[in-house]
Amino acid sequence: MGFRQIWVLIKVFITKPFLVIPTYKATKQTIIICNKKFGKEHHKNTRANAFRHALWNFLLCRKCFEVLKSVNSAANWSEKVTNLHELLSPNADIARIMDLHNNFIGRNLFIKEPELDIIEKLEYMMGKAVKARSVEDIKEAGNSLVYIED
Repeated sequence: MGFRQIWVLIKVFITKPFLVIPTYKATKQTIIICNKKFGKEHHKNTRANAFRHALWNFLLCRKCFEVLKSVNSAANWSEKVTNLHELLSPNADIARIMDLHNNFIGRNLFIKEPELDIIEKLEYMMGKAVKARSVEDIKEAGNSLVYIED
């Protein structure tokens, strides 16, 4: 991460310092789960990556909900953090839009059912994930996870 990215993160977290630890814990938990389940596969634009983005958002919501006590506030924070991640990491347009879509799926699952067994649900959704060849495919995917590579 460069100075610019670090500065942007500091500015975001300075407004809500009490969310630094839950955000860190959710991020760490996501990486541990995905490394165990998928190895390095979740770093590509695969179904595993779709799983990781949705899981990260769901867990961010869950961990931040413990502090904020509001489903909507937790979802808003998750959206802010994960959108910032997409802004700060260089990605092709289709990959960025895919990540944003899968992020939304994770947040939406939390909003609908905060106590959901998210691993089981995302494993099921991976089997029905939509392969996107264009941004338009992603826009038409609805509530399905999306991926680019097999």
